[in-house]
Amino acid sequence: MVRRCLCRIFAHHYKKELLPYMAILIFFIAHHYLSLFSQTFFQHRYGAHGAFTMSKGWERFFFIFTWITEGSSYLSPRAYAIMHRMHHAYADTDKDPHSPLHHKNVFAMMWATKTVYTNIFERKTEVEPRFTKNLPDWDSFDRFAHSWGPRIFWAAAYTAFYIYFATSWWMFLLLPIHFTIGPIHGAIINWYAHKYGYKNFQLKSTAVNLMPVDIIMLGEGYHNNHHKRASHPNFGIRKYELDPVYPFIKLFNATGIIKLKKLPEKFIETDF
Repeated sequence: MVRRCLCRIFAHHYKKELLPYMAILIFFIAHHYLSLFSQTFFQHRYGAHGAFTMSKGWERFFFIFTWITEGSSYLSPRAYAIMHRMHHAYADTDKDPHSPLHHKNVFAMMWATKTVYTNIFERKTEVEPRFTKNLPDWDSFDRFAHSWGPRIFWAAAYTAFYIYFATSWWMFLLLPIHFTIGPIHGAIINWYAHKYGYKNFQLKSTAVNLMPVDIIMLGEGYHNNHHKRASHPNFGIRKYELDPVYPFIKLFNATGIIKLKKLPEKFIETDF
């Protein structure tokens, strides 16, 4: 009887101790995957490459969904799409907005990318007409979501969550990742997926596939595949190359949220 009571006391104690860790872990994972889903589904596959179409109503829904999930690191789908199209057209040349070949480290590349992105967003850069076709554009919302007020609001919300649940100082070290999670996702692919991995295709660019089963980056790690067939909604090619976003794309197509386009007969590296 005493032993059973002690077991219950210890179980309750450990459960109480683990709760903050579980809350932080779940929040961190949820923010990672939800923000990454917005980036790969809406900003990348839809905005930059037009792999499918959607109504103006659904487009505005995903604008708002992207703002909620990316939070303080919200990226304009229009500016993102233009910059990414430039990356495909100028991959690894001096006109590439983000190539590891032209920067000493990932942080230098991130800062240079930020400058290019900001100039595109503020319309200070003269953009070639071929990069501006069929862009997702909601200027008034973009300017609101991009302003300092909403960014500070989201940063304060993340901090408040950690103040309530965090029990150790090291947990707060995760906050900078939350603040800049969108650019971090981009940097992982734009730096490491041009340096380390394997190739299914020999391309003009240095793009490689980071990992054979890409659950962590929701298929974005199949960068070699993607540079070969940019407008394809499925980034995986081989049987083991799982693209976790593609089933959602097929579901959204079946339910009428989006409409998949007819794929071109031949893919080229600069196709977008």
